[in-house]
Amino acid sequence: MGASPWNVSDELWERIEPLLPCKQRRFRYPGRKPVPDRKVFCGILYVLHTGIQWEYLPAEMGFGSGMTCWRRLRDWNEAGVWQRLHEVLLAELNAASRLDWARCVVDSSHVRALKGGIHTGPSPVDRGRAGSKHHMITDGHGTPLTVILTGGNRNDVTQLLPLLDAIPPVRGRVGRPRRKPDPLFADRGYDHDIYREMVRARRILPVIARRGTPHGSGLGIYRWVVERTFAWLHGFRRLRVRWERRADIHEAFLRLACCLIAHWQLSSLC
Repeated sequence: MGASPWNVSDELWERIEPLLPCKQRRFRYPGRKPVPDRKVFCGILYVLHTGIQWEYLPAEMGFGSGMTCWRRLRDWNEAGVWQRLHEVLLAELNAASRLDWARCVVDSSHVRALKGGIHTGPSPVDRGRAGSKHHMITDGHGTPLTVILTGGNRNDVTQLLPLLDAIPPVRGRVGRPRRKPDPLFADRGYDHDIYREMVRARRILPVIARRGTPHGSGLGIYRWVVERTFAWLHGFRRLRVRWERRADIHEAFLRLACCLIAHWQLSSLC
C-alpha cells in the first residue's frame, strides 16, 4: 500500500525547507515547543487533499491544531514560499528539457464560493451564485506556469495579459531566464483582435479559435493538456469549492497545488 499523499517525501521536503522563513527564538519566555514545520506542512497537505475543515484536523496524526496549520500556511504564503518553490521546480523541469514552450495553453475554470469574500462574483454559469475563477497557463505537457484567482464574473480574456506577465523567469538552461512561450493556444473565449495584437506585441504568437466558425478548429490536440491540469487541480478536494473568505488563503492552496503538480511531473522523469 502506497504512502498517504499528505506524508511529504524527503525529496520534496529538501526543496521546501530552505525556502521557509527562519523564526527568531525566544529565550526569556520560550513557551511551548512549536510543532515542527514538516508536521505542519503534512497537516496543510491533509486539508488540501481531503477538503476537511481546519477545526476537524485530526490531532492524533501529529499535525498540530488546525489554527497552527492555518497560520503557517498564511505566513509561508506571505513570505513567498510557494512562488519560490514553483520557480525552483520549473527550473529543474527546464534543465531536464521537460518544459514545452512550443505549445503553451491558457484557460480558466469556475468554482463555487460558498462563503463569499474578495475575488468572488455572480457566476454566469451557476445561476448567478457567488463564485471564483482559476485562470491558468500551462506548457505543452500540462505543467502550470502561472495561476490567477478572480471573481466568477470576470471575462477570461481580461486575464490574458496579467497571466502572461505573471509567468516567472524560468532558469535551468544556459542563457537568460525564459518567461514567455512561443505560441499561445486558447479557445473562443479569448477571441478579441485587440488582445491578439497585445499578445503579438510581446513577441508571442496567438493561436486563438474564432467565434462564428464551425466547431472543430483542430486546437483540441493542443488545448486538452490544460483541461487535464484543471482536472488534476480540482482533484484536490479543497479546491473544488472555495471555502475560504480570505482570498490569500485560497490562493495559497492554489499555488501549493500547482507546485505539487510540477513536482509530480518532475518525479515522472525518474
